[in-house]
Order: sequence, then C-alpha cells, then structure tokens
Amino acid sequence: MTVFAQPGRAVDPGTAATRVTEAILRDTLHGAHRGVVVDSPPGAGKSTLVVRAALELASAGRPLMVIAQTNAQVDDLVLRLAEKDPDLPVGRLHSSDPDPYDKALDDLPNVRKSTKAGDLASLDVVISTAAKWAHVKDVEPWRHAIVDEAYQMRSDALLAVAGLFERALFVGDPGQLDPFAIVGAEQWAGLSYDPSASAVTTLLAHNPELPQHRLPVSWRLPASAAPLVSHAFYPYTPFRSGTGHGDRRLSFAVVSDGSGPDRVIDEAAETGWGLLELPARHTPRTDPEAVRAVARVVRRLLDRGGAAVSERAEEPVPLTADRIAVGTAHRDQAAAVRSALADLGVPDVTVDTANRLQGREFDVTVVLHPLSGRPDATAFHLETGRLCVLASRHRHACIVVCRAGVTELLDDHPSTEPVQLGVTVKFPDGWEANHAVLAHLSEHRVTWRP
Repeated sequence: MTVFAQPGRAVDPGTAATRVTEAILRDTLHGAHRGVVVDSPPGAGKSTLVVRAALELASAGRPLMVIAQTNAQVDDLVLRLAEKDPDLPVGRLHSSDPDPYDKALDDLPNVRKSTKAGDLASLDVVISTAAKWAHVKDVEPWRHAIVDEAYQMRSDALLAVAGLFERALFVGDPGQLDPFAIVGAEQWAGLSYDPSASAVTTLLAHNPELPQHRLPVSWRLPASAAPLVSHAFYPYTPFRSGTGHGDRRLSFAVVSDGSGPDRVIDEAAETGWGLLELPARHTPRTDPEAVRAVARVVRRLLDRGGAAVSERAEEPVPLTADRIAVGTAHRDQAAAVRSALADLGVPDVTVDTANRLQGREFDVTVVLHPLSGRPDATAFHLETGRLCVLASRHRHACIVVCRAGVTELLDDHPSTEPVQLGVTVKFPDGWEANHAVLAHLSEHRVTWRP
C-alpha cells in the first residue's frame, strides 16, 4: 500500500488554513510590496479568499478592481460578494455582446452593470474579465486589484492591464490546465518576457522578492485523495485534506451483482479510488467498449441507491445524477459517453473534458484515462494539468476506466522534453505524474472483460 506523508498534521486543518489566510490578508492590506502571490491546491477555497480579500479592502475604504479570466468566473464572484454583503456597491463591467452576463445579476440592487469603466469607477468593487479590462482607457488607476485564477492568465494579458492598478493580489491553482495553447513558443523559453508563460511565472521572474503564500488545506479532496494528488502534482507545495479518514463515507442500498462495474464501485466506496481495467488493446479514441464501461459504472452508481455522509450534513445525502461527473480528455469522447448514457436512460450527469471541468466539484467522478487504448503517449495526453484536473474533482471517490498496458506505454515513450535554462520547474512532468497515479491506482484495480 502506498503511503504518502501528510504535511502539517501537528495543527488541525482549520487552524492551519486560518493562519495562512490571515498572513495573506496582512500582506495584502498592510504589506509594502506591490504584489502578493497565493498558490492554491484543488478545493482550497480560492474564491472564498478572493471574496474575503475584496470585502476587507472595501471595508478599509480602498476601492479595488477584480480581474477574472472568464465571464462565468466574474458572475460567480459578483454573486458571492452579494451573498456575503448585500449592501456592498459592486460594478459589473461587461462587453457589448448580446447576453454578456448572468441574468441573475439583474435581481441584485447593489450591482450596477455597464460597458464603460468610467460609469463604475466610483463603486467599491468593479469586476470584469482580463479581456475587457485590457480595453479600459482614461481612468484613474485603482490602488488595489485582485487577479483571480492568475495561473490561467497569460503574461501578455497581465501586461495589458498592469497600468490600471498599483498593487495586486494574485490567486490561482498552479496545477490547472493552461487555457491557452502553446505552439512554436520555444524561441522564448527561459526568457523573463516569454509571452506564452502564465502571468504569475512572469511576475515572479521580474519580482522574485514578492511575498508568496500557499493555501495548505483542500476542503474538497477527501483524506483518501489529497495525499496522492499532493504527491503527484504538487510536490513542491504540499497540502492536506481538511477531513480525516472516516469523516466521509459512501454506501449503497443495493448489494453488488458481482460485475466489474459493481466491484470497482465497492472498491472506490471503501478506499476512495477504483481502477476498472479492461483488456489491453489499441483502440480508436472513442473506444466503444471503454465508453460503454464508463456509462455502465454511472448507471450502477445510480441504480444501487448511493448515499454520501460528510461533514456538510448530519444525515446521509442521496447520490443523485447531478453529483456525478464523467471526465475525458477529448470532446468526441465526452459526446460518445453522453450518447451511451442516453442509451441507458441516464440524464443530468455532467460529462465533459478536463478543461471544462476545472473549478467544479462532485461527490463521485468517473474518468476515462487519457492514455487508455492509445498506441503512443503524446505531449497532449501527458500534460500534467489534464490528469491533475481529472483526479481532483471529487469529494468522495474517483473511478478510473482504462485499458491495461498504460504503464508499459509510458515506459516505451519516456519524456523527451528538452531542459530549458531559466524555466522554473514547479511540477513533475506528465510522464512522472502518470506513473505515480497509476502505481496508486494499481492497488485498487478490478479487472473486467465485458
């Protein structure tokens, strides 16, 4: 059995998280540096920190701008701020596109919407996307800014908005997938002005003295998952689960029928992980057998009347379709799984790619392994962030469906990426991370020949 060290066990998770949050707010409100960087593992409360920092700055009489990366992120922050302080004047700066924001914002009397930053500049908080902020001109710079999902912001996007604020708090998850493709960027690798680098990477390259913090606790990942995800994807910034073994339980009213899907469900319910291994074979990307296996696992999760016990509720909560997600590497795989689920009469289950599942949370996830059935291991499928996202969306259990032979495939395709001088290595490469995850999953393997 693989055993991973858990950081900070001498202090309870709530105390550890509070100490770090207070240090972050102290540096943000009273520090002398122009920037503060916060690294956050999955489910550590990035949005909660952003909202609290915004409220603290506003209450201290310091109007601020907030930069997010997508309209959905912007609208979510506006709604969270309104929930915490319904009287706080908030500006939602939006584009001129049709339907540019969530219509739920129209019901909030404290939120003013406009396409012009000048109309909102007098408000305590103004929120918009980096793309919209880049077009803002002729306004007085804000004293403070908060950049949400800062690792999803490209460095040239930061340069486009840098003149709008004096000091900033940067919050993000370094293990997530980049929202932009990097093609032909080798000529800039290692340079401090690499336009393909994230905003945080470039910021720290030019300002290495900036205070850096990391949120030490994941409140999403259970005690069964945090050690593996921390070891495999965050070796230089380890974290722990906010819960202990036994704090969360997954049970089923209907006993197993002895099939592969039922046996892997029972294994995942008991240990938090399950690997449903199909026979080794090279297959099309939308492997029909693997797709049907994924759909079958989801169908049985629902048929068996699952119930989840956690720190959120005193009584067991039914495992419903909206609390289950399926993750894939490609959109055509997701479409094939949706079709297979429809054939089994399963609606309302979220099925999407790793890119679109980022930031979301479910009780149980079923993952089609990116390397399942492949004859090769490409850079796309070995990207560390892709597997990290797929393995870190769940609160109770993660079930991986994969054909046998991936370990041998990895050994046949070792990492050949050249070492770039000046490039900070923050994670193991995808080859190493895949090996770490597969080694752990092998302890929870259920072989099945459909």
